[in-house]
Formats: sequence, structure tokens, C-alpha cells
Amino acid sequence: VLRDRTAGRCLAGVVVSGFGTSAMWLTAGIWVKSLTGSNSLAALTVFAMWAPVLAGPALGALADRMDRRVLLVRGNLVMACLLVPLVLVDSGRTVWLLFAVLVLHGASGVVLDAAESALVAGTVPTSLLADFNGLRMTANEGMKLVAPLAGAGLYVRFGGPAVALLAAATCALAAMVFAKLPVRKTPAAGDSPRDSAPGPQSAPAPAGSWRDELAAGLRRIRSSAVLRPLVTAGATTMFLAGVNGAVTFAYVDEVVGRAPAYAGVLYAVQGAGSVAVGLLAGPLLRRLPERVFAAGGIALFALGVGARTVSSDTVAPAASAAIGFGLPCVLVAAMTAVQRETPDAELGRTAATAGSLMTAPNAVALALGAGLVAVVDVRVLT
Repeated sequence: VLRDRTAGRCLAGVVVSGFGTSAMWLTAGIWVKSLTGSNSLAALTVFAMWAPVLAGPALGALADRMDRRVLLVRGNLVMACLLVPLVLVDSGRTVWLLFAVLVLHGASGVVLDAAESALVAGTVPTSLLADFNGLRMTANEGMKLVAPLAGAGLYVRFGGPAVALLAAATCALAAMVFAKLPVRKTPAAGDSPRDSAPGPQSAPAPAGSWRDELAAGLRRIRSSAVLRPLVTAGATTMFLAGVNGAVTFAYVDEVVGRAPAYAGVLYAVQGAGSVAVGLLAGPLLRRLPERVFAAGGIALFALGVGARTVSSDTVAPAASAAIGFGLPCVLVAAMTAVQRETPDAELGRTAATAGSLMTAPNAVALALGAGLVAVVDVRVLT
């Protein structure tokens, strides 16, 4: 993948922008908590960045109406500009500005993710799509392990504005990377016709009625014998992962019998598992059908969740590693299938719709699990 200039540049843009986003994700909650003293407002920072996912079909349609490379460049530049005013947030009376920017940041992320998925499908050889999506997963999970620590350290040393400026700088740098993205114009030997599609230089999709555009992605998924089961499996698995994630602290306390800080160790192990499967996803998907790869990952995820009923310091990290390794499989398989099976003109909104269908249940389950853990035994929930 890294030897392909287009795939390498796309991946570099993902890594750069993902670092700033991950740093802001954790630091925003710390920032709000420090300024207001409110745990509820601090928790809402995560919701502010997640909420725009619910509008994924509408936001994803933008990726089908505009030149995708231009959208990636301009979208990142706009976000860089919007993050700079956060240097003015210095009290509880100004945290509204932080929340407004977080919502816009989340909405921008939905649009740019859809544009990137569509652009990659049109410019990266089909044979490399699974490898790219696996490495993208590795990059994202790696950033989640490193960037929050860097952001928290920067916040402690210099304050929230420094983290906002870091995030702005990463957005600007990502825009520069995408601006230099080479475009495949002629078929490479052995590539399918999809590989030589003009991608970001193709004409934007013709405008239909807004309702038709919003429904196009969902219709594409529902009518496809390949996409429908994968996206459904992804949504179901992410819902269960949300419930499992919500009871992590109760699991650490009541089952493992360790201090709350031990949850950080388990999260790190889970992240390492996700990094590992990202590296292996490409080779495995070249040998296995997407359904088989997804089913194997779901089975491993189920095994890890089931192992959490065992009270053991040895089993706990092994279970977290299995969860981290298994959970991303269905997501990588589903998004790779979306890129392969969807016509270019509908790819942006279909990718965004699939993303919303698979990630929104996780947010709902986190809230549901947080309530259930107060009244249901944690072993039952896991």
C-alpha cells in the first residue's frame, strides 16, 4: 500500500488529521471540567462530536456533489480556521464556543470520511482497498493510544488553547497532503475498470430531490446481498460493543477486583489488538471472503466478551486483546465491500450511511449500558 503514491498520501492525511482529532477528543472533556467543574458538561463533549453521525446520509451526499479532493482540502482548511478561535475559551461563560466547534468538527469528520472513502475507491487499485482500510484502522487506533496522551500533556503544560492550535495545525497539514494527492488517470496493468476511475476528478453526481439523495445510500445497502448482511452485522456488533464498553469500570471493580485505573491498561491492550488486526486485514481479505473475515472477527469478539465473566488477572487482558482484534474485522470488511460494490456517483452517501448505521448504535448502547449497569449484574451484561 505504501508503495502506491495515492494510497500512501491518503493514509498520511488520515494519520495527520486523526492525531489532532484524537488529541482534542480527550482534552475537550478535561478542558470543560476544569472551567466549569461539571461532570455532565464534560461528558457532553464526547456527545457533541458523535451527534453529527446521525446526519451521516445528509452530510455524505456532499461528497457526491463536489470534487472529493477539493472537498478534503477545503474541509480541513475550514476546520483549521474554526479551531483557532478556541484560544478565546477561558471561562465557563465561553465554553459554548468549544461545544459549537466540537459539533462542527464532528460534522466535518462525517463529510471528510465519506469523501475520503469515495476518493480512495476511485483512485486506489481494488486489490489494495482491504490493505488500505486495514492500515487506516491501524492508524486510527494508534492515534487513539498516542494522541490523547500527547494532548493531555500539552494541556497540563500550556492549557487548552495550545491543544486547539495543535489540532488546527494538523488540519492545515492534512489539507496540504490531500492537495498534493496524485490522481490515477490511466489503468494500471491488472487493475479492474474501477481502479482507473477518475475518482475525485469525475463530475459531481447530478442533483436530484433532496429526499431521493438521502435515501440513495440506504437503498443501495438494502438492495445489495453483499452489503446488507455486513452492515447489519456491523451495527449489531457495535451495539453490543457499546454495552460492553459501558460496563468496563464495573467489570474492573466487581469481576477483576482491581482499582479503576486498571481500565486504562485494558483499553491499551484492546487498542493494541485493533492495531494488530489492521495490519493483517489486507492479507486476510485477499484469502477470505468478506463475510468469512467478518464472521471470524465477530466470533473472536464474542469469545472475548464471554471471557469477561471470569474473575482472573490473566484472563482480563487476554479478553481485551480478543475484543480489540475481533471488533474491527466486521467494520473493515463492510467498508471495503461498500467501496467495491457501490457506483462512484453514490459512493459518498452510501459510505456515510453505512458508517452512521454501524456507529450510531454504539452511542445508544453506551447510554443504555450506563443505565443498566446500575441495576443488572455486570456478568449478565457482558
